[in-house]
Order: sequence, then structure tokens, then C-alpha cells
Amino acid sequence: MSRSGRLVPGPVPGPVSSGPPVAFARERSELLEIGDETVAVALVVPLQGTAGIFGPSCELCAELAVEEVNRAGGVLGRELRLVPVDGGAAPQRVAAEVDALVSSGAVQGVTGWHISSVRQAVAPRIANRVPYVYTALYEGGERTDGVFLTSETPDIQLYPAMRTLAQERRLRRWFIVGNDYVWPRRSAQAARRYAARSGARICGEAYVPLGTHDFADVLRRVERAGADAVLMLLVGNDAVRFNRAFARAGLDQRCVRLSTLMDENMLLGSGGAATHGLFSTAGFFASLVTAENLDFHAQYARRFGVDAPPLGSLGESCYEGVLLLAALIEQARSLDVRAIGASAESVSFEGPRGLLRMRRRHVRQRIYLAEARGLVFDVVAQLPAGPPDA
Repeated sequence: MSRSGRLVPGPVPGPVSSGPPVAFARERSELLEIGDETVAVALVVPLQGTAGIFGPSCELCAELAVEEVNRAGGVLGRELRLVPVDGGAAPQRVAAEVDALVSSGAVQGVTGWHISSVRQAVAPRIANRVPYVYTALYEGGERTDGVFLTSETPDIQLYPAMRTLAQERRLRRWFIVGNDYVWPRRSAQAARRYAARSGARICGEAYVPLGTHDFADVLRRVERAGADAVLMLLVGNDAVRFNRAFARAGLDQRCVRLSTLMDENMLLGSGGAATHGLFSTAGFFASLVTAENLDFHAQYARRFGVDAPPLGSLGESCYEGVLLLAALIEQARSLDVRAIGASAESVSFEGPRGLLRMRRRHVRQRIYLAEARGLVFDVVAQLPAGPPDA
């Protein structure tokens, strides 16, 4: 890129290798040579595995944000640049790669969408060393120094959605289906409290490994439990396969599904025949009709064309992650994590969701409920605030 921020044609760096840290020696050396002229950021998004379905849109949205920041003058007068890391690898391997990049000085920040088990491996290894903007919805409770979070937590997302559906659809018996790791398990703990507050109860729970293909036993358990609602805490392709199996079993005619992780790429993968009675709750949907979102769509289409991966909430979160990281650094006028943390409460930035501000290292946000209409999410409500003890 030129110093003015205009893109200059040239080779695009590929993803960081999943091999041992020594394999990155040449790449890190090259990054260090230009480090004085750029601010490099590790973009950790899934490029494989069950979450790989939305990795490409995450990459493109982050790239779009970097180009926007650079057109506006960059960060501290330096150009921003992404260093891709495959967040779909095993958590400790991802953490080792990010740690190696930080330790060598090859990156001065970290952002991206990746599951909570990856965040839990990465955060302690880079705490107080570089700013880390985590863009995935998560189970709440992250307090590691230097970590800033842009997305939803159960108190502001899951509780109002369960309460609204319980009231409007008279739902009383929830069955939880989730992947077997920290985010679904911790979210299910919250869901048990939320169901009770909504006059409902949890009538069963099932947890499956990431990468599960066969949901026959889980579906039998849902049917035997007499559930009238299913809370889906499944990631990526696992949610896609569950939706298809759910519809084939005819359960979509008797059970509502609610997902807190269902973006437009996953909806498309599920297919229109498998989305009847499917609801999603999130801080962003591609179908939101706002001036900021329409502008975001236009920028994305102009830059990447009509055949680009669909815009969705998870890709949009990576766009925001880059913007927030740039805003944090600019506000502090420093790359020092402590200085960034000290000024974080006064940070705000404009994105596809409008003007957003930080509070206690989390972005304050509006939450919506949407119902799937074939392959499109129809936003039916902006949800009220979460529980009093949020």
C-alpha cells in the first residue's frame, strides 16, 4: 500500500501456517522490516472446521475496514495491515501462532471472530502486551487485561429473546442443543435462569462435539421431551446440519428454534426448506434497513462484487473489530495496552450499526430478533433490555 492509504497492486499475504513457530521465521522477518511504516494486526478467523463456513466473509469485511481506515490516514499516521491466522485450528495451536507473532513484534494488535475456547487460549498469552479486540458473541465474563469485546452476551441477547418468544408464542418447554465447549455450556446455565423468569423450563439438554454430522439421537430426545422450543447453541456447519435434520424429521412443524449464532451464510447453507420456525437474535442483520447498513452493503458490493460471500453478522463483527482497534489506538495516541485501556471508556466509532460506544471494555449495542423467511432474515423486533442483574 502507498503511504497515502491508496491500495497498490501486489502480493496478498496468505494465512499464517499451522506448523510450529519456526515455520514463521521468514514471514516475521519480512514483517519486521516494514514494521516502522505499518501497524500490523493479526486477524484470527476460522478458515477450516465447522466455523469455516463464515471465515471468507470475515476476512473480506476486515479487509474492507482496513482500506477504510487507511483512506482516512491510517493509525498514528501509519498504514494498518492484516496478518491472517487460521482461528479454526486447535486452540493451543492458534494461541502459539498469535504468541509468536506478538513476541517477535510482527503484529501490534489482534482481532477477529473465533470460538471462546480459542479466545481463552489466546488471551492469557498476550495479556498486557497488545490490544485484543474479540468480535464473537460469547458467554460473558471476560476480564483479561487488554481484551475489548464488540458482540453480544447472554444477558442482553438471549434473555430478552427467550422472554419475548415465551410471551408471544406461549413457549413453555425449551430443549437446549449445543456444541460441547465453554460458550454453549455457560450460555445454557444462563438459559436455565432465563427460562424460569419467563415462566418456562428447560426440559432437556444435549451437547455434541464440534463437527457432528448425525443428530438422529438428539432429535429423538427433543421429540420425547415434548419440547415446544429448541435453543440452538451450535456453531457453523453443525447448525446447518442440525437445521436440515430438524426439518427432515418434521420437528419444524411443532417446535420453534432460537439461535444466538446464525448468520446469513449459515442460513443459506441450511436451505430455505429447513428454516421454517427458525429465529435468530443478534446485534446486526444484513437485512436491517438503515442508512449505515445500506452504505455498508454498497461498499462491500463495489469492492468484492456480486459473487462475494454473503454479508452477515459475523463478517460485520470483523469489520467492527478493525474499526474499534483503530479507534482505541487513535484515542490513546499509543500502541501501549495500558494507555489504550485507560482511555477506552471514551472511545466511540461509526459502523454499519451506527454510532457505538464502549462501556467496561464491551461495546454497548441494540439487539434484534429476526425470523427466517426462506433464505432471508426478517427483523421482527428490537428487543428490550436484559435482566435487572445484567
